[in-house]
Amino acid sequence: MTLGSARSNASNQPKLVGYSNTGTDLNVSRETESSAVSPLDNDFDDSSPIASQLVSETKRRARLLGRSLPRPTRTRILTVANQKGGVGKTTTTVNVAAALASAGLQVMVIDIDPQGNASTALGVPHHAEIDSIYDVLINDFAMADVVAKCPDIDNLYCAPATIHLAGAEIELVSLVAREQRLRRAIDEYVRYREKNGLPRLDFIFIDCPPSLGLLTVNAFCAANEVMIPIQCEYYALEGLSQLLKNIEMIQKHLNSDLVVSTILLTMYDGRTNLAAHVAADVREHFPQQVLQALIPRSVRISEAPSYQQTVMTYDPSSTGALSYLEAAAELAERSVF
Repeated sequence: MTLGSARSNASNQPKLVGYSNTGTDLNVSRETESSAVSPLDNDFDDSSPIASQLVSETKRRARLLGRSLPRPTRTRILTVANQKGGVGKTTTTVNVAAALASAGLQVMVIDIDPQGNASTALGVPHHAEIDSIYDVLINDFAMADVVAKCPDIDNLYCAPATIHLAGAEIELVSLVAREQRLRRAIDEYVRYREKNGLPRLDFIFIDCPPSLGLLTVNAFCAANEVMIPIQCEYYALEGLSQLLKNIEMIQKHLNSDLVVSTILLTMYDGRTNLAAHVAADVREHFPQQVLQALIPRSVRISEAPSYQQTVMTYDPSSTGALSYLEAAAELAERSVF
């Protein structure tokens, strides 16, 4: 299970930098390829910003070369949540999941956002006629009946969302054990895989809508960890205290095993003082939870969903793909049990 097994879906995509067996692959990201500078050139000058970035990326890729990720002792279920929209919840969910799956781990994404963006990024159909997580929550379908395989990456599965989820908040209100329905479905699916000789899932990621309604409460009750993406801007910090209060209520009344294990800083722009200050503030308040990996603002990360791909397959040599590989490796190597 090494990080060197990521695959590109398109023949014209560049190789995944830094993960060849020889360790000599020094292709650069399409985000910086216009520089046409090779670190192997005798006249190479790393004093320019682009050249300095290339040197830094090459060293980072070298550190990941051949790195093997440990399997958790039991399935880790992470709810990726933040009631603020636009902070990178879905992007983080699909790219971290793709990075872990490309390393050989068994990973599933559960999309409970009515927008269905995670399903889109993973290339899984989610039109209105598809059986989806809505049918699991409302109509008591088995999870096994809706889970689909991601076409681009081995070991990666998705329970898609459809537009029907938009009304699920209202429909859940009158149902028995409304907060525990997703948890029961996951438990049944885990038993189904064991009974049918399928590999145990190592990670399950639940992508939440940007709200704290019943869908998100279901996700909190089903998980044993919370992963919070935080945009490196001032407003992103304002809603964090409310989110933590809601998680505390879930811990007290519905799921005592839930812990906030991971905080990931996203959309980081190293050219601004604000981003550095926000990152420093978050690290000061949550020194144990914040990953060292930073996710930068990246055109490639934003473009990938429009091609129904994660950045791991759309442009595996990009800075964004490298950053998510680092975040996935750090997450996998953290022990929370």
